[in-house]
Amino acid sequence: MRKLILLLFITPLVSHTQTKDYSSKVISIDSTIETLYNVISGEKGEKRNWELFRYLFHKDAKLIPSGNNRQGVIGVRFMTTEEYIQTSGKWLLENGFFEKEIGRKTDRFGNMAQVFSTYESFKTKTDTKPFMRGINSIQLLNDGTRWWILNIFWQGETSKIPIPDKYISKKKS
Repeated sequence: MRKLILLLFITPLVSHTQTKDYSSKVISIDSTIETLYNVISGEKGEKRNWELFRYLFHKDAKLIPSGNNRQGVIGVRFMTTEEYIQTSGKWLLENGFFEKEIGRKTDRFGNMAQVFSTYESFKTKTDTKPFMRGINSIQLLNDGTRWWILNIFWQGETSKIPIPDKYISKKKS
């Protein structure tokens, strides 16, 4: 049993095939999160680098949007990276989307980190007023070589749930 647990633990975290060396993109928490925002952002008609997007995430990672449904009930949706690409990729391409980080609170213990990353969303790079704001709760793991995104759980700001000032700051903690 001990050998099985050890084998499971040291098995590579991802089995993505890739053609480029993206290792510099995941060397730190900062580089990983900066890459995340950059890879999903682009003008209308601009293709996203989904290979790089996949590279950021652990093979079992989840992307978890939350909010109110049409009936006003708060809920969540759990997606794999592939499901996110399939459900959001077309929309991003057809509409244009830029997500910019406007604040961050990081808590780290050993090889794990929890980041509250506050964002604003725009349709174009030149827009000055966001159409949406919210907080990404990002859990990361450092395996001794690089950072992996394990989960992103996010909630958009509403008039009933405004973002607290303590989460809006250029200072990265």
